[in-house]
Amino acid sequence: MTTASLSVGPRVRRITLDAAGHTLSALLSTPEDMPPRATVVALHGAGMSAEYFDGGAQPDASLCALGARLGFAVLAVDRPGYGDSAAGLPEGLGLAGQARVLRAALDHFRGEHHIGTGTFLLAHSFGGKLALTLAAEAPPSDLLGLDISGCGHRYAPLSAELLSGPARARWRYNWGRLALYPPATFRRSAAFVRPIPEQEVRAAPDWPEVFDTIAPRVRVPVRLTFAEHELWWRHDADTLDDLRARLSAAPRVVVDRQPDAGHNISLGHTARAYHLRALAFIEECLPDEYGP
Repeated sequence: MTTASLSVGPRVRRITLDAAGHTLSALLSTPEDMPPRATVVALHGAGMSAEYFDGGAQPDASLCALGARLGFAVLAVDRPGYGDSAAGLPEGLGLAGQARVLRAALDHFRGEHHIGTGTFLLAHSFGGKLALTLAAEAPPSDLLGLDISGCGHRYAPLSAELLSGPARARWRYNWGRLALYPPATFRRSAAFVRPIPEQEVRAAPDWPEVFDTIAPRVRVPVRLTFAEHELWWRHDADTLDDLRARLSAAPRVVVDRQPDAGHNISLGHTARAYHLRALAFIEECLPDEYGP
């Protein structure tokens, strides 16, 4: 693993991860004067990058910086097909391939860094699909839990058509009302928006069936957050009851709603509120000797 000299924010630095023959780029933040209590691995959604978790137009909302201030290491990874791995994976990878590469990257990271009491996955949108896939395949001892935003199990009406349509048609679903985001977000979007690899586009319509297969194998606590103005996913009461029931092996399933937010929660005005809630859930998942 190598560390670049470029600083991208308070206590945030760029690193690379060796991963099953691929090199993944990532952002890493750590507490300044103490070893981390645990490590939060953050997985971005389709068409984004690790910078999604570093504050966008409002640095005080950065998950990377906030997590470090609260005693956690935060590793925000450019998923396979993004960042440094994009050239070698021009079409990206499906969920199974991404899970294989990311497992290798995390094994390498654990070998070189103190991770605290364990690893927790915090993921958005397509990253949530990857987090659930990893959790379904991993022994419960490998993960403390999952916190996922912008990912459900049943697409909202019209979503399936939009998945195979032009990118312009998906834009409103990805963001929602512009007023939900600081104005500078869209001027700074080149810092975090990326092309979606073709394999992710092709795999997206199959997610409801994939979820039904893997959900009963997830055996760690799960929290799912739906933005008030989420457009991609159904999140009515009956659908959420069905979602909880399918995560039948998880010891705890929490479903929250984030008021005044659109799909890209971590870039909106309420990003800090969401991140604080997510980190509070991580606190609840720590072993007793590390809890509050």
